[in-house]
Amino acid sequence: MSTEKVLRKLLFVLPRHFEKEQEVLFSLIVVIYDGYKQKVKDIVQGALFPEVGLHEVVGHAGGAGGLVIVRDLDLFSYCESCLLPFQIKCHVGYVPSGQRVVGLSKLSRVADIFAKRLQDPQRLAVELCSALHHGIKPAGVAVILQCLHIHFPNLESVFLDSKHQGWVKVLVSSGSGVFENENADAWSDFLGLLKFRGVTVEKILTRDSTKQSWCPSFSYSVTKIASELVATNPGMVAAVASILRSLGEDPLRKELVETPSHFVRWLINFQKTKLEMKLNGFACGRTDLLEPSGEVCSHNNEQMHSELNLSFWSQCEHHLLPFHGVVHIGYFCPEGFNPIGKSLLQSIVHFYGFKLQVQERLTRQIAETASSILGGHIMVVVEANHTCMISRGIEKLGSNTATIAVLGRFSTDPAARAMFLQSIPNSITSGML
Repeated sequence: MSTEKVLRKLLFVLPRHFEKEQEVLFSLIVVIYDGYKQKVKDIVQGALFPEVGLHEVVGHAGGAGGLVIVRDLDLFSYCESCLLPFQIKCHVGYVPSGQRVVGLSKLSRVADIFAKRLQDPQRLAVELCSALHHGIKPAGVAVILQCLHIHFPNLESVFLDSKHQGWVKVLVSSGSGVFENENADAWSDFLGLLKFRGVTVEKILTRDSTKQSWCPSFSYSVTKIASELVATNPGMVAAVASILRSLGEDPLRKELVETPSHFVRWLINFQKTKLEMKLNGFACGRTDLLEPSGEVCSHNNEQMHSELNLSFWSQCEHHLLPFHGVVHIGYFCPEGFNPIGKSLLQSIVHFYGFKLQVQERLTRQIAETASSILGGHIMVVVEANHTCMISRGIEKLGSNTATIAVLGRFSTDPAARAMFLQSIPNSITSGML
């Protein structure tokens, strides 16, 4: 079966069928495939340069023993347990030997090769460390990775658990040569230069604990909620297994056996929901706001109200990658009328978030539904981080997208829009390290 047919089969269960260009259908695997094609030796061999050490002085420096560290390399990889992207802050150090050093940009390129594969954090650290040690032949290499994994924010978890956390964090390391002993002096020097980044030896997990705690797809609650839906979609599971084979991976490898089911569980979160929006007693038709006396209010006595930082998770319909962020809703409410509760508006946000989406449509849908309940004068701002912008393509880490919808009075009153925009706090919607 061709790759295109496999991906179309995977999309079939989802709410709409998209006639997109082939590059969109292939986007799920192209980025990962690039990581398997590149070879470390092709990068390193032409980037080793002679550099002498100290002259007649006791110590270590230059190309004969001086520690070199490249910090804060921002990378993305793909979790081998569920295929979701995870974010990495990579710190690499090495001790030169043989009076030669490597071009520093090559450390980042080698890290990127191993990141663009199916990985778990500890194996990524080990593979990167080993590749640099064999390619550069230094006295030792040290790697520390700070990793963030997106949680599985299914409908049940976000509605029933107000403390649901959006990220799983882990800190791992690997060392070779003079860094092979975790108590070596070289590690003390390395960690001393990372202390202001929140990296301490106490926070670094062992290999066994990383395996046990890393991917949220192994969570009992996630497995329990979606296992029946996965069982009824064997075609989707088979399609994901075909994608793994197209990457040259073995779907029967023990680390990958459950991966197709885990990824399908993630996608099923965004299946077109048929849940009714009860919305605390409000129907989804237009509801005029009334004063306590029961008379319809005029606009002259209205006051602006807002609900800020309503969180959401969604799935980009172009690339099958998650995007997430916060929604801010402003509306006018008559004097003497109690503002709408935050839980109602959060329900609207969740309802439209858990679908294959684009941010522009999400913003419009939230605004139109809120307008039907709150009386027509609505402004909605959505701030989001798109994994498809930072884990593939242009790879603009730290980028953020904002969209605005204005209805009623907000569409004709610049002062009202400015007032609402000024009320929005400076927020960081990403999980950036």
